[in-house]
Amino acid sequence: MNPITGIPDPPLGRDELMLPPVDPLDSRQFQLAVKRLADSLNFGADKSPFLGSGQEYVQSRPYEPGDPIKAMDWRVTARTGKAYVKEYEAPKRMPVWLLIDTSASMAVSSAPLSKYAWAVRIAGGLALSSLDRGSPAGVLTVGGRDLRLEPSLSRDRVMQWLHALRRHRITEPTTLSRRLAELAPALAGRCMLVVLSDLHDPCAVAALKLAAQRHETIVIQLTDPAEAPVRGAGFFRVREAESGREYLSQGRGSQLDFDGTAGTLRRAGVDHLRLVTDGPVLAPLREFVKNRGASARTVR
Repeated sequence: MNPITGIPDPPLGRDELMLPPVDPLDSRQFQLAVKRLADSLNFGADKSPFLGSGQEYVQSRPYEPGDPIKAMDWRVTARTGKAYVKEYEAPKRMPVWLLIDTSASMAVSSAPLSKYAWAVRIAGGLALSSLDRGSPAGVLTVGGRDLRLEPSLSRDRVMQWLHALRRHRITEPTTLSRRLAELAPALAGRCMLVVLSDLHDPCAVAALKLAAQRHETIVIQLTDPAEAPVRGAGFFRVREAESGREYLSQGRGSQLDFDGTAGTLRRAGVDHLRLVTDGPVLAPLREFVKNRGASARTVR
């Protein structure tokens, strides 16, 4: 039983090890780092990235005294000879689900911070940012452990599951596609799904495209510099440790087609951001959130 979340951890096998916290910060420093990240994401953002496609035209109705002139429907007014105004659906604050990949490949790192360490920090920043905008935040792990907490507005609860996720098992498989396929259809209303993963699950893209048909779907793809192909290193056949999938690789590169994956997801209506762990993270993340917030009211 996890003493922080009250959720049982899966039993450790004989050959399984629990790694120490995935970043060098102590608990207090970690908490401050997450709060600074949330503040940076919120600073200067007038429109929330956690709004749904809310400003949608509903109908036109006859003008009533007190209605704003800017709401006038001039086409209907001209056609009927009577004053009409437009009515819009109010902006909606959506529950936010943060799907964090806890699989083994996320902890492998050639940079100071691993993909998993960044995923946990970014998830914390996004969760606190969503709470500041009135959107409840929940978490679902998509690795070997079973952690699912329904969206809530409790900051204490967010910090509890963040601290619980700082420790990492080194043998967890990837379950992104399976858990996404289970979660998305079961949600009662439209939600925002934020996936933080390296997308090593071969079925992940198909599951994300399906989820995007019902929910606002965002993918933050974390990659390690060692996953980039190395020119002139030849070809060799390798096997993905988590899924057992075999593929032909060039150099030390991953089987992932980064550009192809990004294009496929964006065409399916999935907002996609790729972050490399040895490069700038905060600036592109903030720009991504800002741009998404600016278009949050646009009907897809």
